[in-house]
Amino acid sequence: MAKVAVLGYGTVGSGVVEVLDTNAAEVEKSAGEKIELKYILDLRDFPGDKHESQVVHDINVILDDPEVDVICETMGGIEPAFTFEKQALSKGKSVCTSNKELVAAHGPELVELAKANGVSYLFEASVGGGIPVLRSLNDSLKHEKIDSITGILNGTTNYILTKMDKEGIGFETVLKQAQEKGYAERNPEADVEGYDACRKIAILSSLMSGKHVDYEDIYTEGISKINIQDFEYARSLNMAIKLLAMCKRNENGFFTIVAPFLIPYENPLANVNGVFNAINVHGNMLGDVMFYGKGAGKNATASAVVADVIDMVKHKGKHIEVNMKAEKATLSPKDNAVRHFFVRVSAELEDQAREIFGSNLDVVKRNSIPNEFAFITDSISEKDFEEKLWKMDSVKGYIRLY
Repeated sequence: MAKVAVLGYGTVGSGVVEVLDTNAAEVEKSAGEKIELKYILDLRDFPGDKHESQVVHDINVILDDPEVDVICETMGGIEPAFTFEKQALSKGKSVCTSNKELVAAHGPELVELAKANGVSYLFEASVGGGIPVLRSLNDSLKHEKIDSITGILNGTTNYILTKMDKEGIGFETVLKQAQEKGYAERNPEADVEGYDACRKIAILSSLMSGKHVDYEDIYTEGISKINIQDFEYARSLNMAIKLLAMCKRNENGFFTIVAPFLIPYENPLANVNGVFNAINVHGNMLGDVMFYGKGAGKNATASAVVADVIDMVKHKGKHIEVNMKAEKATLSPKDNAVRHFFVRVSAELEDQAREIFGSNLDVVKRNSIPNEFAFITDSISEKDFEEKLWKMDSVKGYIRLY
């Protein structure tokens, strides 16, 4: 029998306990032995809860118990989670986590610590909720040379963009609806400004490169500047607007970015709507494969945590290899990336736009949006585009084309 502890009895932690309870027979069959919950660490008490007797308030009770094989960290945040995870790994206990913030910041270091102590560190639930993309990259696709990973990695922003597109509702109104439904936090900055997606693509990029891609080095834009007029133009172009997080291999290393993009309808990512996530992985032999599902939520995330628990129990006494080292990856500067841009300016600035960006612009007209001049640039580097944009007297908005 394997015994586990759960750190944090909030949304995800209680979900992990629920999966272990509800699917106990299936978990045992998959792991090859019974898995028993021994401890729950939380600052609170839970009178009346069926597991109240297993709640402890001191991490050392768990760390000093030789019976505990696996620790599930579902607390969130950097500290004290980082310290607890390091202590657990150093004591020869395998650790799995849903903590994307921690994995993005310290994942490679914790993988190396796990290896040094003959245990495992897994974090499937940190990206894409219950979508098994990390396990696929680390196992089924490890023989592939992964050229690129592009994904819709945040369900909140995808929900907001979908509602704005389909119902013609403004950003602030949809954000409020998302908060009321529990899709967005009271402080939605991490979602709408792209920081959540940034941490997730940093984790994916680290697995793709085998090195540590620091999320602070990734250029990130959110969706707060997108408005309903942008969607009207997008529909006229047979395109959708999505917040994409991407990593692409190039001759200088890797290029990463998080930003809104215009995507042609024929691209499968353009048709991923609502709170769903999708991750497209391109391998040099395999070509494209897409992972799709709910990227968040109690049950989906908890299911991914339990999948890691099972994996570690099946490999008890062994280290499960993860393609992630603490050596820092080399990222290519955003400035060198070349693409088309969609730009909106006031109608009176048409001549200036043509003078700066070229006379043969691909003009996008919408009679329902008066007094505007909208166009698509020629293929241009990010650096050149920014320099030209600064020369304009004013700009109403711009979006990259995918």
